Amino acid sequence: MTSHYFRPRGRRGPRWLVSDHLRGVTVEFYVSTDVFSPGEVDTGTRLLIEHALVPERGTVLDLGCGYGVIGITLAKAYLGLRVVMVDVNPRAVELARLNARHNGVEDRVTVLQGSLYEPVEGMVFDAILSNPPLAAGMKTVEEIIRGAPRHLAPGGSLQLVMKKGANKALELMRSVFGEARVLLRKKGYTILYARKLGQGPGESQ
Repeated sequence: MTSHYFRPRGRRGPRWLVSDHLRGVTVEFYVSTDVFSPGEVDTGTRLLIEHALVPERGTVLDLGCGYGVIGITLAKAYLGLRVVMVDVNPRAVELARLNARHNGVEDRVTVLQGSLYEPVEGMVFDAILSNPPLAAGMKTVEEIIRGAPRHLAPGGSLQLVMKKGANKALELMRSVFGEARVLLRKKGYTILYARKLGQGPGESQ
């Protein structure tokens, strides 16, 4: 498994709230300087939330969740959805758990600390969503793609938002899944989609 791309920064920064309206619901998140994009929901994450194809009922993995924007927003938008969120940064995990409680979805959201798929070994999902950090590099993106099939139920999908390396990632997804496509290109970002063969739950956008 990949080496950790997170590097501890020492003392914890102060904590404050940011709010937004995403996927038809209002959400609030505690953030701090210890996590990615503490000032606002970043553009790539926002685009993935608004355009991802997810089942209204089922289980979703938010991989590299940060303070929890993707998973918590989808859990709040779809009451039949259960979400598992993973991040290697202990501060992000702490904030994601706090944010799940703050947004009233803690009964359907599980937050785990660890690198990529390590904390969810043996688990399968109807969708895996990720906004891989640029600092992680293409090696981490490759491990996300190659590891996805064993963690997807039949018909389940992997969806990534990329700012750099999208074409290379698309080629790898096609190699691993047999086919893959671009869901969206906007504002310099690309959302990639691949589905594991088989019949899965219906998806909503």
